[in-house]
Amino acid sequence: MQGEGQNVLSGAAATELVVDGVRRAILGGEMSPGQRLVEAELMEMFGVTRGSVRSAIDDLTGDGLVEKIPNRGARVRRVSLDEAIAILECRGVLEGLIAARAAERVTAEQAERLNRIGTQMQEAVAGAELRTYARLNSQLHELVAEIGAQEIATALILKLRSQIVRHQFQLSQRPGRPQVSLGQHLAIIEAVTSKDPQMAEQAARRHVQSVIETLLEIKEEEREAAPQRQPIAV
Repeated sequence: MQGEGQNVLSGAAATELVVDGVRRAILGGEMSPGQRLVEAELMEMFGVTRGSVRSAIDDLTGDGLVEKIPNRGARVRRVSLDEAIAILECRGVLEGLIAARAAERVTAEQAERLNRIGTQMQEAVAGAELRTYARLNSQLHELVAEIGAQEIATALILKLRSQIVRHQFQLSQRPGRPQVSLGQHLAIIEAVTSKDPQMAEQAARRHVQSVIETLLEIKEEEREAAPQRQPIAV
């Protein structure tokens, strides 16, 4: 909390502080789709000027994380299931590129780290430790991105991932999904540590395609569960 008499940040650094903070809050589930972004609250939270908050909201709107509603301010943008699938189609290409680059660049020490994460993921799934598995999942993708060193693709994925966090959470709660996901992640690890770029790209893209297919199943289930409108007698 910004106390009285403390310096208030402004400028590009302050804007970036708010953008990064809001993005992390969305990814962490602290801010939910449809939640209003109140300028005064963000000023207090980050210790920045109103101008910096407004610039940050503009940047977040450009990234597709926030939307402005006329006469009502800004809110965390809701992303439909159809749009989430379209986003994942783009992500699949980027994830494949990063995995291929990682396979080209991986060192023995990095391969050991990847294999260690893979072992920990197997233990987490066997113990039904979903939170641990989710954390290791993120660590794996971060390490593959670090090894691949494709900064533009990694930055684009971060923006896209932030937009569909609600659907990713829904997916993570689906019975049996961790077991399916585990095999796909182990395939990525094997391909990268084997220094096989083509196999790594295919493994990464198969994983994202599996996510798309599961979301399509959820969409169909929601459609079937929706109450059917009865014809009106005339």
